[in-house]
Amino acid sequence: MRLIGAAPQLPAIDGYDPRVYALSPGNVEFLRALGAWGALPAERLTPLHAMRIYGDDARAELVFDAYEAGAPELAWIVEDQALQRALWAGLDSTNYRCERIDLDQHAAVLFFSDAEPLAAKLVVGADGANSFVRNAAGIAASERDYRQVALVANFKCERPHANTAFQWFRDGGAVLALLPLPGAQVSMVWSLPAAEAERLTALPAQALAVEVVQASHAKLGALQLASLVRSFPLRRLAARRLVSPRVALVGDAGHVIHPLAGQGLNLGLQDARVLAQVLNEREPGRDAGDYRLLRRYERRRAEPIAAMDAVVSGLFALYGAKSGLVGRLRNAGLNLTDRLPVLKNILIRQAMS
Repeated sequence: MRLIGAAPQLPAIDGYDPRVYALSPGNVEFLRALGAWGALPAERLTPLHAMRIYGDDARAELVFDAYEAGAPELAWIVEDQALQRALWAGLDSTNYRCERIDLDQHAAVLFFSDAEPLAAKLVVGADGANSFVRNAAGIAASERDYRQVALVANFKCERPHANTAFQWFRDGGAVLALLPLPGAQVSMVWSLPAAEAERLTALPAQALAVEVVQASHAKLGALQLASLVRSFPLRRLAARRLVSPRVALVGDAGHVIHPLAGQGLNLGLQDARVLAQVLNEREPGRDAGDYRLLRRYERRRAEPIAAMDAVVSGLFALYGAKSGLVGRLRNAGLNLTDRLPVLKNILIRQAMS
C-alpha cells in the first residue's frame, strides 16, 4: 500500500485550534484501533455529555443527554490540527505530483511528473472536495453554493459549559454552535450569509464577542475572544457514484454537507471504516479493485450518506424559510421531538455510530 500526498504544513497556533470536530464514539473506536486516538493529547480532548438545540423561538428546545441515552458521552470534541498530526504520525507517504491515472481491467496506473509510474489494484480517492482522483475516474459530481460562510473562533466563557454543546437555528438560515473545550473555553461555529460574515469578521474582538453573546442569549455569560477568527465558504457536493472500476472515493471526495449537524468528518471516517471492512472481508484471491467488490462498499454507504444529506438539506431549507407559519411549525417540531424519547434515542444512536 502506498500513500500519495504529503502531510500538511500546519501553522503554529497559540492556544486551542479554533477549528474542531465532534467525533462520534464509533469513530473514536476506529481511531483507537488505528493507534491514532492514543497519539492525541488527552488533556486537550473534551467529552460531550449533552447537547441543547434551540429554534428561533426561545421556547423551542431539543435536548440530547448522554446519561439518558445510557452512554458515557455523545461525542468527543477534538482539535483539527491535533487530529491531523495524530493521523499523519508514522505514515510513510510520498509527495509525488500525479498527472493522470489510466484505468483498465488489470490495474490502475498513476503517472507522475516527478517519479516513475506506479501500478495498483485499487486507488482510494481521499483527496478532498476538489478530488483529482474523482475527476480522473470520470465520476461526475453535483455542487451547490450555500451562499454562506462558516466563522470559527474560540472564546473564554464566564459561565461553565458543563461539557454541553449549544446550537441555535436562527431566522434566515444562520446556525450558531458553541462547542465545549477544556476549561472555561468554547469553540464557535457560526454559519451565516457571506455579507454578514464579512461584517462580523471586521469587528473588533470585544464587539464580536458582544454579537455572539446576544446571538446565544448570554447562555454562557460574557465572552472573550481567545483566538483568531477564521472563515470557510460553504458548499454542498455529491458524487454521482462512490466507486468505479479500481477506484473508491471516501470523505469529501464523495460528499460534502453543511456543517449544521457537525457530521461531515464523521461520515468520511465511516466511509473509511466500511471500505476497510469490505476489503478485509473479501474472498481469498479477490482483486481489491474489482468493481463488484467495490459496489458492496457503495451500497453499504448509500443509505447513511443519503439520509444525512436529506436531513441537513431539509434543515437548511426549513430554517432558511422566512414564512411565519413555517417558523411556528419548525419550533413546534423541536419541542415535539424533545417529548418523544423513542425518536430521540434513534437520533442519538445514529449520531453516535
